Amino acid sequence: MGGGLDRGSSTLIIGAPGTGKSSLAAVYACAAAQKGENAALFIFDESVKTFMTRGIGMGLDLQSHVSAGRLVIQQIDPAEMSPGEFIHRLRHEVDNRQASVIVIDSLNGYLNAMPEERFLVIQLHELLTYLGHAGVATILISAHQGLIGSQMTSPVDASYLADTAVLMRYYETRGEVRQAISVMKKRSGTHERSIRDFRLSADGVHVGPPLRHYRGILTGVPVETPPDEASR
Repeated sequence: MGGGLDRGSSTLIIGAPGTGKSSLAAVYACAAAQKGENAALFIFDESVKTFMTRGIGMGLDLQSHVSAGRLVIQQIDPAEMSPGEFIHRLRHEVDNRQASVIVIDSLNGYLNAMPEERFLVIQLHELLTYLGHAGVATILISAHQGLIGSQMTSPVDASYLADTAVLMRYYETRGEVRQAISVMKKRSGTHERSIRDFRLSADGVHVGPPLRHYRGILTGVPVETPPDEASR
């Protein structure tokens, strides 16, 4: 992303369920904790236990950072918590614990806490403005509806609010379903425009070389291109 996450910026990670959005956000939060900074994750769509278990499977030692007080993971139930209470908890992490990284996972769950989508966009804009002024690197997760194909939809479009947008997709190739990652925009500077293979393993996150030998990856069903055409 042209130098990683910037302080005071917001990054939106968009993709279908299971493409690795939450895992990628966890890697950034864990990296901040490893540097001695404080980070907070607010998860709407799964339990803390499930989140921690997935982290172990990726080789992330989330528990040690939680025990040391550098990492806070809070499960948010929209049915039991008002939007105002959620904002209060988030501000507490920034104002009282000086959290440098905030993860909201996901906007889909956040939307369930709001009576109307238009109020979500307004509140989200105010929240990102506050976090930006506080110098916090904010990561927002948004899950697309659907798995493979060009007609991927999201219940809320927050891409214009975020400073950086990262797209994660499935694609089919040679009898396998794989994942790809690309940076769609970055307001603060230049960014790589290639689409790369992406996978998760017990060793963490792996970003492969650019997928130059395919075209139409974002459709989910790419076409393999001849070597001479791919090198152009």
